[in-house]
Amino acid sequence: MLCTFCDMLTVEPTAYLHYRLLETDSKSLRSMNGSRRNSGSSLVSSSSASSNLSHLEEDSWILWGRIVNEWEEVRKKKEKQLKDLVRKGIPHHFRAIVWQLLCNAQNMSIKDQYSELLKMTSPCEKLIRRDIARTYPEHEFFKEKDSLGQEVLFNVMKAYSLVDREVGYCQGSAFIVGLLLMQMPEEEAFCVFVKLMQDYRLRELFKPSMAELGLCMYQFECMIQEQLPELHMHFQAQSFHTSMYASSWFLTIFLTSFPLPIATRIFDIFMCEGLEIVFRVGLAILQMNQAELIQLDMEGMLQHFQKVIPHQLDSGPDKVIQAAYQVKYNAKKMKKLEKEYTTIKTKEMEEQVEIKRLRTENRLLKQRIDTLEKVSVTAPCMRSGQVTRAQEAEENYLVKRELATVKQQSEEASAQLEQAKKTIRQLQQQPQKGAPRYSEESVLQLERELVQARLKEAESQCALKEMQDKVLDMEKRNTSLPDDTNVARLQEELIGVKLREAEALTGLKELRQQVRNLEEHWQCHLARTSSRWKDSPKKSTLSELQDELMSVRLREAEAQAELRETRQRMLELETQNQIHSNQLRRAEQESRCLHDHVQTLTMQNKDLHVQLQEIKRRQAEIECKVHCTSLLLICTT
Repeated sequence: MLCTFCDMLTVEPTAYLHYRLLETDSKSLRSMNGSRRNSGSSLVSSSSASSNLSHLEEDSWILWGRIVNEWEEVRKKKEKQLKDLVRKGIPHHFRAIVWQLLCNAQNMSIKDQYSELLKMTSPCEKLIRRDIARTYPEHEFFKEKDSLGQEVLFNVMKAYSLVDREVGYCQGSAFIVGLLLMQMPEEEAFCVFVKLMQDYRLRELFKPSMAELGLCMYQFECMIQEQLPELHMHFQAQSFHTSMYASSWFLTIFLTSFPLPIATRIFDIFMCEGLEIVFRVGLAILQMNQAELIQLDMEGMLQHFQKVIPHQLDSGPDKVIQAAYQVKYNAKKMKKLEKEYTTIKTKEMEEQVEIKRLRTENRLLKQRIDTLEKVSVTAPCMRSGQVTRAQEAEENYLVKRELATVKQQSEEASAQLEQAKKTIRQLQQQPQKGAPRYSEESVLQLERELVQARLKEAESQCALKEMQDKVLDMEKRNTSLPDDTNVARLQEELIGVKLREAEALTGLKELRQQVRNLEEHWQCHLARTSSRWKDSPKKSTLSELQDELMSVRLREAEAQAELRETRQRMLELETQNQIHSNQLRRAEQESRCLHDHVQTLTMQNKDLHVQLQEIKRRQAEIECKVHCTSLLLICTT
């Protein structure tokens, strides 16, 4: 038996603990049998379970042996006495079985899957291997590389990362698993750890979002504010956030903050009562150190939490546990704080969504501002080019209009000439009663009018030629100009103006036709006059009528010419007025658009400034959380 005991002690500490537990159970059973023989009553009967456990004078080993054997009945009927015993400490060799009983992990079906899980590959294996050396580096069971302790710790962490892929592996959980492995074999430790994650809020603490940790920090800070207001004000003044010192308390149940015997006693109570003991012990520690902490700044407080407070408990955990149960803890109020925190986080999530949307809009607005700045640099050149194109388009329009006017005048003159020819033919067909005789003055007058008509015709031809050349030149220049929306707009206006010029073109055609008719009539009149000058000394009635007709037509032609010129001038003025009105309207519209855009950008700039301030504030909070995480890493190392 002694050899076997030594072999178990050297090969596997957990096996030794298991052996001691079985031995203890057998002793407790023997003692209970002896007691049954002496008293004649059964200690495992219902009457024994209903007896007051706090008044038993047997040895704690015998007492805990009885509790283990009568667990179900004791748990149901004497829960308060059981909690008192747990607070006083579970014997070392009973911890394995009692912890399993406290969390109901003794008969879990997942235990049968453990060996299969070890054969699988986990995506977290590298992270687990990296952190194993940092877990209890001074403990005999874990300090050697590739030792049995490190191997079983890796197995349990790997198996859980495969069971719960959402959580996977998180720093800090290895310390809890390491403590379990110090008390029991790896299969039992795996089952207990799964129960702790599922039923003791640890899974929510170790999720990637760590929402439960934020809730614990909020509840703990509210407790400090209520019960230690002076210390809370000092923390606020020094920007010493709760997460900077208390995160590791909740994530590792004080395993990285206190000596292992002290943390194990607290873990006993945690297995029985849950996270409530963490709140109580944390506040008790702050009460015990309030006077010293108020005198320190942020760095001094960090040093105090890391180096001074752990050594205050070297004498034993009874003092801090006794102080912990003097702390006021209201479960209903904690539920109320949980609802408040959920409401706050919901609003923060909505704000984060809004901030993300605003950041996207901000990025798009910045891109638009950059584009507008680039456009503003090239805007003068573009505007000058647009003005030049508009001026050339207007000149082109005026030239085309003049050309159309000249063409219409030419067509009208041709029509008038044809009409005069018809009139002459009609006159020639009438019977001649006598030879006409004209005076020398009337002949000279007609000659002068004919010369003037020919001069006007020549001027019209020259103007027509110049206009055609100018049109060709403008068309060549227009082909080299780039297309623009303003040109298209001016072309639409040109079409509208051309419709109004139809009357002017028609009048010009009529005038030109009259000029040609007069010219032909004049030629015929000269021919008749030259042949009859000597034969007719007196003017006949027909000649007088012809003279009167010629004078009336000449006056009519002059009046029509003046009327056409007046109408043409009026159309030119109306066209220029419309062009100027359109230009002014476009300029006003562009000015209003630019003014509205400037106001919009100004308001957006103000909104973005407010959002930037809010983002800076949240960034400061995130930096604080990152700092807390780094402190946790420092604690674990």
